[in-house]
Amino acid sequence: MPTRAKIEAVQDLRRRLEGVNTVVLTDFRGLTVQELSELRRQLRAVAAQYKVVKNRLAKRALEATGLEPLRDHLRGPTGLVVSRNDPVAVARTLATFARAHQALQIKAGYVEGQVLEPNGVRALAELPTREGLRAQLVGAIQGPLAQLVGLLTAPHRDLIAALEQRGRGAE
Repeated sequence: MPTRAKIEAVQDLRRRLEGVNTVVLTDFRGLTVQELSELRRQLRAVAAQYKVVKNRLAKRALEATGLEPLRDHLRGPTGLVVSRNDPVAVARTLATFARAHQALQIKAGYVEGQVLEPNGVRALAELPTREGLRAQLVGAIQGPLAQLVGLLTAPHRDLIAALEQRGRGAE
């Protein structure tokens, strides 16, 4: 018979999982309380939340949210990272923290409808952010346009230079 606290825990977890585009499961064994607090702080900076969950309750919460493919990865101590924002920033934060704290292990991820293995989450961390991609796109568009402007103004620039040379020669 489920207790009231367990029912509320499942409902709370369902609310957290509704509408998210990024979920990452981690194994936090070996991390100290201070290290977990630091991880939570770093994740909050990229608009993500970290919650330690009971696997049985998490499985029930996942059933109602469409994140059922993650059920197979709910073994052992599990920390759940959820975000509605940039998945690259979340993956980058986790990968950076995991490099500094070997105890943190990434079990699996779910990003915009796709289940990712730990290597997929690490590969996602190496992608540029959305702002970085936008900057690359603007640079790719701006480069050819700048060349075109240079080519179109070259005859005028050459004419002006020739007239200036001639004007100096007449003096």
